[in-house]
Amino acid sequence: MNRRTLLQAAGAGVAASLAGCSGLFQTETINRSPPMVENRPDAVYVPSHIEGMEMGGTAKQGRLRLALFYSFPHRFWLMGGGTAKQQEKVEIQSDDDAHVMASVWDEQTGTVLPAGNLRLELAKDDWSTTRTMWSMLSQNMGLHFGDNMSLDGDGEYEATVTFSGVTADLTGALAGQFGDTTTLTTTFEYSQAAKEDVMYETFDARKGEKDAEPPMRMDMKMPISSVPKESEFPGTVRGTTTTGDADFLVATVSEGDLAGEGTYIAVSPRTPYNRYPLPMMSLSATLQRGEKTAFDGALTPTLDPDAGYHYGKRVDGVESGDELTITVESPPQVSRHEGYETAFLDMNEKTVTL
Repeated sequence: MNRRTLLQAAGAGVAASLAGCSGLFQTETINRSPPMVENRPDAVYVPSHIEGMEMGGTAKQGRLRLALFYSFPHRFWLMGGGTAKQQEKVEIQSDDDAHVMASVWDEQTGTVLPAGNLRLELAKDDWSTTRTMWSMLSQNMGLHFGDNMSLDGDGEYEATVTFSGVTADLTGALAGQFGDTTTLTTTFEYSQAAKEDVMYETFDARKGEKDAEPPMRMDMKMPISSVPKESEFPGTVRGTTTTGDADFLVATVSEGDLAGEGTYIAVSPRTPYNRYPLPMMSLSATLQRGEKTAFDGALTPTLDPDAGYHYGKRVDGVESGDELTITVESPPQVSRHEGYETAFLDMNEKTVTL
């Protein structure tokens, strides 16, 4: 497997511990995952277990903020390959010491940057490693970047983080930001003992249920990736639909940066329960007005501080009774932690009457 290299680092040699996930009640000092849930549904489900994290620090440059964490190594699933729905399960290797995670966000708007290129280089004495991290989705952390990594034992590590921009159109207060490559450097302490003291919860009674664990409770002011609920979405919400266990919200915006001189159609796919956005999809849409096709084409991945991560397109106008047919050309290519790997795969064409 070609394992890409992550980007993230955080800065100010802090080794403060995160409280981890809300509701944790069982601590275990193990570095491997329990058995997989049997008869997993083709939907979001409660995983076999969930972990807290140890904080590696934070870094800042301009409006860009980063935070670095580590926890137990764990299995996850990559997307892609021969077909859009092909998955590759990444098992824990014998030399994996930690699952290293990073979050990136805009300090001004509090918007998490969910898709981009991040590279992390760790150095300790005469040892170093570089990794391009995967964009990932987990129930307790939402969208982040991460990978399992082997380290050089306890001690202080220097982390050099390179962020190469956001792979989506940026609008509103985000327009013109984060287009250039940014490099940040920090140090952090890694400790096997601190990692083994991280909270670890198993879900023997609930595992496999169609549900999800809520976002973690943080000891620092770091935003969690989420999209607006229906009542708070900008513009006019025209309808909702569901496919592949993903909820789709469809709205039209007739004024402001999104609309420009026309009418903007926003399609906002999100996870059930936690309303996390689903990036790295390929969506197209057809706007039908009676016998006339008013629009037929691809929707553009867009990150807006008010609408969140979504897919959209400006059109000449929308009339009551128009039908918008949404086609998922490719499901979310974001890597998945346990509980998300069986969802968002078989996604059928859906039509919403506007």
